[in-house]
Amino acid sequence: MTEAPERLQRMVMEVRRGALTLAVLLALAEPHYGYSLRKKLARQGLEIDEGTLYPLLRRLEEQGLLSSYWQQEEGRKRRFYQIDSSGEIALAAMRREWQSLNLVIGQLAEKIQ
Repeated sequence: MTEAPERLQRMVMEVRRGALTLAVLLALAEPHYGYSLRKKLARQGLEIDEGTLYPLLRRLEEQGLLSSYWQQEEGRKRRFYQIDSSGEIALAAMRREWQSLNLVIGQLAEKIQ
């Protein structure tokens, strides 16, 4: 019996994973270190835990979509991340796809109601 809820949870996580990537790229139009990025997303209503955020940031940087640098702030050395030109190109494509999907899904959902 527990297989169905686990399968549903995996499906929800798949949707969330893509949305988080888009949200992080959008939020990094201005530089943030991990904690400040988490707080910015949370203020917008998107909670993300450290165990998800930091691997995502590293993966996006490895893919060449983000750049990072170390900076001293509030007496601590922090790693700041910001979207770079390759990330901007990817973000534009992701936004177009998101908007297109959102439109179609919205239309389908209206027909069901």
